[in-house]
Amino acid sequence: VFPSLAQAQASVANEVYQELDQPSIFLFCPTEYCSSLCSSSPSQSCYLLTLGQELLPGIGVIWTGPKVVSQELSATLLEEVEGVLRRHPIIWDNLYANDYDCRRVFLGPYMGRAPGLMPRLRGLLLNPNCELQANFIPIHTLGSWFQSELESCAYPDHAGMETVAALWDSQGSQKGTYSPQEALELALRDWVAEINRQALEPGR
Repeated sequence: VFPSLAQAQASVANEVYQELDQPSIFLFCPTEYCSSLCSSSPSQSCYLLTLGQELLPGIGVIWTGPKVVSQELSATLLEEVEGVLRRHPIIWDNLYANDYDCRRVFLGPYMGRAPGLMPRLRGLLLNPNCELQANFIPIHTLGSWFQSELESCAYPDHAGMETVAALWDSQGSQKGTYSPQEALELALRDWVAEINRQALEPGR
C-alpha cells in the first residue's frame, strides 16, 4: 500500500493523532532516532526527509543525538535535525541510562550539552539509571542546567522566572551560566541532607 516505511509510519501516526483529537503532547519515535542510525547523515536521510514532509506539525519527534547514548549535544546538530524534520526535536537523553549495562551506575553531573540549546528543543526527556536512588544527582543537576538555560533565554513571559532567578542567585551561580562542577556540589549537598532526613524518620 505504501511506497516506503516512512510513509507508512507517518500515515498511521497521523491517523492515530487525529483520532485522539490532536492532543497537545503526541510523541513519535522514528526508526532512525540518532545520527549513527542514518545511512549517511540526518540531512541526507530519505527516511527522515519523508517524515518531516508527511507527519502533521503537531506531532513531536524524538531524537537521541549523534548516538543512542550521546556524550555531547550541539546546536549545529539540532539545526540539521530541525531542518530535516521541519520541527524542533524532543531529545530523549540516554546520558545516564544503564539498562544496557547493569554493572554500571552513572552519578556524574549533567554535562556535554552546549549552552543555548533550549530554543532549539521542543522538549527534553531524561532516561535515568534503573536504580531509583542513584538518580538524585542526574535529576538535580538537570534542574540546574534547565534553570541556567531559562535565564540565558530570558523569556519575559515565562511564569515563575523571577523566583527561579532569585533561587539560582542565592545558590551562588552567575546568571545564564551552567557549571557542571557547581551543579554537582549543589546536588551532593542536597542529597546528603535528604539522606540525613530519611535516617531520622521513625522506623529507619
